[in-house]
Amino acid sequence: MELDNHTINSDFILLGLFSSSQTSLVFFSLIFFIFIMSIIENSLMILLIRRDPRLHTPMYFLLSHLSFMDILHISNIVPKMIADFLSGSRTISFAGCAFQIFLSLTLLGGECLLLAAMSYDRYVAICHPLRYPVLMRENSSGLMAAGSWLVGISNSIVHTALVLHFPYCHSRAIDHFFCEIPAMLKLSCVDTSHYERGVNISSGTRTIGT
Repeated sequence: MELDNHTINSDFILLGLFSSSQTSLVFFSLIFFIFIMSIIENSLMILLIRRDPRLHTPMYFLLSHLSFMDILHISNIVPKMIADFLSGSRTISFAGCAFQIFLSLTLLGGECLLLAAMSYDRYVAICHPLRYPVLMRENSSGLMAAGSWLVGISNSIVHTALVLHFPYCHSRAIDHFFCEIPAMLKLSCVDTSHYERGVNISSGTRTIGT
């Protein structure tokens, strides 16, 4: 119990990508520019799809969800990295780290499923054009999008709970610019090889299945 309390109450340190050199400032400015452009482009994509009735199709409905996930994903990581660079503070709380892991895994899993759903939509449109209105009814795209979110959240809850259950009693410095599972497992003071092996097997199984 004492070890668990120490894990929960202690902050982590994100070593990040940049130092205080002039070169790092250039790379930081480039990443900040890309971040702003990505937010603007994805927001315009969603707005255009919503405003143009001709784009109210399953393909563009799924694309709007993909754009929204992209906005959330980069907003989960880049603003914290920018704030750390500008303030000079690289700490992140245990709860903040848990949220980053949870949201990142949710969006990564959801995006993969959304891409699969979009591929299926194009397959039906090209290979079965006459049956497209039947196979891709109005509620089909909504169910695909909801399923992507649901599976992504369910998968994220399991992995986040497992990773945060490990005690972290060694260095709190995460050699990364955000809280990611592989980087955090290196800080654990227990053997995590069984978990890592299980993740590799499940990932390989999903790859073969797709």
